[in-house]
Amino acid sequence: MINRDLIEVFSDIAREKNVERSELATILEELFLYVIEKEYGDSSNCSCIVNLDKGEIEIYSEKTIVKEVDDYKVEITLEEAIGKEPDAEGDLDVGDVFVEVIDPRIFGRRLVTTAKQFFAQRLRDIERNYIYEDYINRVGEIVIGAVHQIQGGNVFINIDKTELRMPRNEQILAERYRRGDTIRAVIKSVEFTSKGPDIVISRSDNHFLYKLFEMEVPEIEDGIIDITAIARHPGSRAKIIVKSNDRRIDPVGACVGMRGSRIQAIVRELNNEKIDIINSSEQAEILVSRALSPAKPVQLFIDDDKNYCIALFEDENLDAAIGKNGMNVNLASKVTE
Repeated sequence: MINRDLIEVFSDIAREKNVERSELATILEELFLYVIEKEYGDSSNCSCIVNLDKGEIEIYSEKTIVKEVDDYKVEITLEEAIGKEPDAEGDLDVGDVFVEVIDPRIFGRRLVTTAKQFFAQRLRDIERNYIYEDYINRVGEIVIGAVHQIQGGNVFINIDKTELRMPRNEQILAERYRRGDTIRAVIKSVEFTSKGPDIVISRSDNHFLYKLFEMEVPEIEDGIIDITAIARHPGSRAKIIVKSNDRRIDPVGACVGMRGSRIQAIVRELNNEKIDIINSSEQAEILVSRALSPAKPVQLFIDDDKNYCIALFEDENLDAAIGKNGMNVNLASKVTE
């Protein structure tokens, strides 16, 4: 019923956008129903069948046979019905349902213009759905992309024409980003909005640090070593607690690596963020003492019921215990919660 060339044009566009043939057929069916609704105000009595292999599109409209037509969109006279289907003259009567075949050519040039607009919009919708389905299953993964633009405090990163957003609160504040910079970050969340998927990435999230260790330390990826807690002041300092599931392996040494190779790679990625690696302990006193490193407390008073601890230090160790702007003691508190 319709020129095969039109379907081939749409098929070529769909292939460029990686749209499956089954979805293309659905789009074309929706397209013609949309054109009918735009032309007549209603398409509820119409149906469309697309055969991509034959290059055919058939459109049908169900109408009730009446003596006098009040609404030509859903009604037809017996004479008109017989005129369209002469072979069915003896089988048709007033009150019957008549299926009329609609020739797409009646829409004229409007069909081409409307088709292009509708098809482009539906392809955008499908692309957005593909992107959403892809990235929603990748939350927690590390990705690498190039900075596309910086606007309103957000850093926008492109990966294979997909735009990801790093808000100000997910950035390492000491870092400065420029267009074209290559950035590594963790996918934090994916939400579907009216403008498409909003894919938020982060360099300040604790999970980013966890994934970096997982990449650099095979024992963590293999489950031999566990990171049980992380506390960060992104770009400045972090403390992590590690635990070995194999007595033969030192978790701190494994994370540091030969001559510090593993930890140095992570520190460089985080703009020289200092990282304290703490060996886990079942004894609260030992764990808290290790967490307060580099300072060594003289005495600890721990109230397990109130989850509270008082640490006493020598005067010369007090500054190191507190840290710059209270950073050391705050991180120690968070990582041992």
